[in-house]
Amino acid sequence: MPRNRDEPVRLTRIYTRGGDGGQTSLGDGSRVPKTDPRVESYGVVDELNAQLGVVLAGDLPVHIRRLLERVQNELFDLGADLSVPETGGERERLRVAASQVEALEAACDELNAELEPLRSFVLPGGTESAARLHLARTVCRRAERHALRVEGANPVALAYLNRLSDLLFILARAANADEGIPEPLWKPGASR
Repeated sequence: MPRNRDEPVRLTRIYTRGGDGGQTSLGDGSRVPKTDPRVESYGVVDELNAQLGVVLAGDLPVHIRRLLERVQNELFDLGADLSVPETGGERERLRVAASQVEALEAACDELNAELEPLRSFVLPGGTESAARLHLARTVCRRAERHALRVEGANPVALAYLNRLSDLLFILARAANADEGIPEPLWKPGASR
């Protein structure tokens, strides 16, 4: 039965055996080693998306939940963007758009306006949701570092990851504030 145009993919079998030799296909069909920087970059984006799934499995305020659900879908767009090399004359490919970065910035500004100003460095922790958001933030930073190694990566995709890590930091602070839990703050020399 042919695939419906509204279906992005139809998978009838999950394993293909095509990667058994250590190679995989990029979005344009070209074959590369699984250790290729492009594959590594969208692999870490996938890991980030899974981390957000763990965050979403917990209790969250509705406004944070909706925002993260949107981000999860956008991370699929980002993975698709990273999986297809920019070659110029090709047909239109899915690319992260500046409007998606601007939406992250607007969410950062809106959420940060409701928080107390920072007076120290914040340690990861507080509520379980905040701790999970901090973990997702660190994976996002790693995804950004890997994406920076991709030759010809979409600069907007790089900006998206940078802004997303900022948003995840703010969301972790907001998760603590929503529960009335004080943020764990760095205390210089506390280990002495």
